[in-house]
Amino acid sequence: MNSSKTILERLRPHVRRDRLVETALALVGVPSRTGEAGEVSDTLARILRADGFTVERPTGGYEAAPAVAVRFDSGTPGRTMQFNGHLDTVHLPFVAPSVDGDLLRGSGASDMKAGIAAAVEAVRALRDSGALTAGSVLLTAHDLHEAPWGDGRQLDGLIRAGYVGDAVLLPEPLHDPLPVVGRGSAVWKAAIRRAGPPVHEVMRPLDEPSVISAAGRLIAALDGLNDTLSAESPRPASGAPDPGKASTFIGQVHAGEIFNQYPQVCLLEGTRRWLTGTDRHEVERDFRALLGRVADKSRTQIDCDWQFIRDAFYLDLDDPFVAVFQENYSALSGRPLAIGAKPFVDDGNCFCAVANVPAITHGPKAGGQHTIDEWASIDDLMRIALLYAATAATYCALPKG
Repeated sequence: MNSSKTILERLRPHVRRDRLVETALALVGVPSRTGEAGEVSDTLARILRADGFTVERPTGGYEAAPAVAVRFDSGTPGRTMQFNGHLDTVHLPFVAPSVDGDLLRGSGASDMKAGIAAAVEAVRALRDSGALTAGSVLLTAHDLHEAPWGDGRQLDGLIRAGYVGDAVLLPEPLHDPLPVVGRGSAVWKAAIRRAGPPVHEVMRPLDEPSVISAAGRLIAALDGLNDTLSAESPRPASGAPDPGKASTFIGQVHAGEIFNQYPQVCLLEGTRRWLTGTDRHEVERDFRALLGRVADKSRTQIDCDWQFIRDAFYLDLDDPFVAVFQENYSALSGRPLAIGAKPFVDDGNCFCAVANVPAITHGPKAGGQHTIDEWASIDDLMRIALLYAATAATYCALPKG
């Protein structure tokens, strides 16, 4: 097998800055709020077809914005390396793309259209260089990623339809550390109700409960649950990354329309996060049971909208994919990437939970995600394209099994 340095030098002349930036600008230039990524998916498909690739458009169960998939095969048996990314963006005002020195700016530049452009450039470089001597590369891009507007179900559908490799690289804006563990999460909305209509406070029915007082009970119960979860969360082993603690969080509380109205409904919204080894269905059952107890004590009705986002994440450090990635990262950077925890949930959690394949989140130096000031370093996008191509060439050549 060729060394990583040999493969990198073979690939380097074929990673083109102008082509990468042109692709990124084209993708960022198409507004694509979550659930509305059909047009940008069409744009990516056109770019790939113009490059000579055969493009598939699986729906993953979401007909409004079919995903994009490209397979590049070496013609020799081997493993499949998957590059995966989402084309949808959070629901904020659209910012047109621009280049400011080394920075590419615009909606989705950081999260994560520029990263997808780097993955596309990696596939091109593998084709143009002939560095992929065995196995194949699968590139996938999709919608329905960003919560709460998306729930990841399109990617789950793609995985179940067979659009999954033996290992996955995801160019989310996380370049340090190498995440090997992360929490699962859900978003919940609780609506506390009483029977009567909203009225002036001096006209309030004395036999009906206060939804605000019930909310106070619920807040206290959830604070107590959070304390229990924090106390019961195990300490990481010496030298192991700390994923954080299991938690429940309240971010919003709303009731009434003016100061002296006796409201009929009080709304609360927040998150619930859990660690690896936890049954997410049990987490939901326990949460709903707590709401039921508060409803009984407060004589109210509490309805809960529970939106599962992603399950907990774990990456086996003994998997050969990790060694190959670190070997190529070290060849580029002069040192291995430090081990750490994933601070957010992403599609790597889906690949871990649904497909049981190793997934590494590693993207360009970038910032401003989930704001109107997103940016990504073009120099680092070039590094990502080269790293992804070299990792694929090395990993796909490994014997299977």
